[in-house]
Amino acid sequence: MILVTGGAGFIGANFVLDWLALHDEPVINLDKLTYAGNPETLSSLQGDARHRFVQGDIGDSALVSRLMTEYRPRAVVHFAAESHVDRSIHGAEDFIQTNILGTFRLLEAVRTHWSALPASHKADFRFLHVSTDEVYGSLAPGAPAFNETHAYEPNSPYSASKAASDHLVRAWHHTHGLPVLTTNCSNNYGPFHFPEKLIPLMIVNALAGKPLPVYGDGMQVRDWLYVKDHCSAIRRVLEAGRVGETYNVGGWNEKPNIEIVHTICALLDDLRPRADGASYTTQITHVKDRPGHDRRYAIDARKLEAELGWKPAETFETGIRKTVQWYLEHGDWVAHVQSGAYRQWITSHYEAA
Repeated sequence: MILVTGGAGFIGANFVLDWLALHDEPVINLDKLTYAGNPETLSSLQGDARHRFVQGDIGDSALVSRLMTEYRPRAVVHFAAESHVDRSIHGAEDFIQTNILGTFRLLEAVRTHWSALPASHKADFRFLHVSTDEVYGSLAPGAPAFNETHAYEPNSPYSASKAASDHLVRAWHHTHGLPVLTTNCSNNYGPFHFPEKLIPLMIVNALAGKPLPVYGDGMQVRDWLYVKDHCSAIRRVLEAGRVGETYNVGGWNEKPNIEIVHTICALLDDLRPRADGASYTTQITHVKDRPGHDRRYAIDARKLEAELGWKPAETFETGIRKTVQWYLEHGDWVAHVQSGAYRQWITSHYEAA
């Protein structure tokens, strides 16, 4: 079986759902259930003996050690992280605690377990660390996309904490021999995305008749990766990636944020027209840009394709249509995830320009 951390979050839950749809191999799912962890996302797995959910913290060394001893997983897939840049700007401590100290304690508990395994099991064991392209910093227009040897230049508390966790994983491999793999992905989107990130926020606000807040001029460029493509890449890296290596995962979809918003509005105009006949674009509102906002990210995923034969299955056009349709069909999920604390966050955070 495998142990997944953060498996009730956006990417982690999609990974668990896809894994169990494709494999009979059981999953131990460890998640702290912070505000973005949503067990309702995993409701289809209720009663499935292959899925064991454990509410707990990756920083709880005793808990992780117990799980490793009890279940003896052949691999750990580490998603658990605080991941929202805006929240890290307003309060970085949770990011330091989870992304750095939590990863350290997780690595130590896993290393202790791995060190005691028989030689054949040690060789087959894997620790796969899921990270982000934001550790590389910001790209100038026209500059080559991030590859795996690009210098780390994190610009936000979030990306700095993820960069630190990447370095810890690398060090535990080179110092202790722990068989690790690291993936650095571009911006994910798709089903079950907590509606504070750009794409789900635009969909949810549009349908509610609220403003669609766009930072600054909206020309910040990101590479967009459909979450199920990301999950397939992680499965492939876990299956055949070279120990100690890093693989960048991207969707080959560089687009400015304002174009993303207009695309969502056009899809909603088609799939769920406003009662007054106006376009959802009339709800777009430009707001004050956030501090240190990186202008461009882009991922060069050629290493992953050349070594492991992986390519994304979705174009942005197919992926974003599937995403908008999913949110239109799952209003109950959206309503349940929008707690009072979430609404307070949106209201207090976005300041009109």
